[in-house]
Amino acid sequence: MIAYRATLDVPRELVQFVARLLWAERRRRGTPKGSRALTCFWEAVLALRWFRDRTSPDALARDHGVSRATAYRYLDEVIEVLASQAPGLRQALERAKDEGFSHVILDGAIIPSDRCKEPVISVKGEVIDLWYSGKSHIHGGNIQAVIAPGGFPLWVSDVEPGSVHDITAARAHALPALYHAAATGLPTLADPGYEGAGIGILIPVKQPTGGRELDINARTRNAIQRSLRCLGERGFALLTGRWRTLQHITASPSKIGGIARAALVLTHFEHGYIT
Repeated sequence: MIAYRATLDVPRELVQFVARLLWAERRRRGTPKGSRALTCFWEAVLALRWFRDRTSPDALARDHGVSRATAYRYLDEVIEVLASQAPGLRQALERAKDEGFSHVILDGAIIPSDRCKEPVISVKGEVIDLWYSGKSHIHGGNIQAVIAPGGFPLWVSDVEPGSVHDITAARAHALPALYHAAATGLPTLADPGYEGAGIGILIPVKQPTGGRELDINARTRNAIQRSLRCLGERGFALLTGRWRTLQHITASPSKIGGIARAALVLTHFEHGYIT
């Protein structure tokens, strides 16, 4: 075997932030001092390597001198403590209003995962694969996000199976709080996939049937909405580009929600949104 040096391109302050959360969790559990194979700092390094570079648990275990099972336990622990720090939707919307945002953006994405075959009966009475997204043509989980006007992610939802449509996932996780925010002056922009979401969720006007064109006012409104809403694409790009483990999850797809919320907390810390 050949040993070599490597650099983890995350701020040391981020590692220390995660290590402090782990230290508090160990105190809460009553973990005896010196009983763990790794200190809080190195457990944080192990997990951030997985988030940042998708380093396999086997490689993490070998590099840090722990068993494969221990590496998996450490990853699960870091995901859990980070996800617990993620803001709730009402909290995120209250902060958005306090910061004077004119609107927020609702968007959804399928986070790819290894194939997890789980047959279910669809609303049409057909047998489908629960975790397969017919829209994206991949297996994965549906994550909803509320994003600031400039494209910074404010909140992410728990996971729904990939076969669940965006509007269904939004009804389960986001719409009640977004209705309340809209009633107090903070509307939401969304794409046509959220048609029927309700008052306060602004989507483009559909093209009329029969080949008719929209009037100039509707076309102008659609163009303005698209120019504002497209910035929401940056939210998921920021999460998946920085934390590459979200580009393809090899763990159980049911864990995607916790992993996404953990990545959100890491992003918030790096951008000074939390300290």
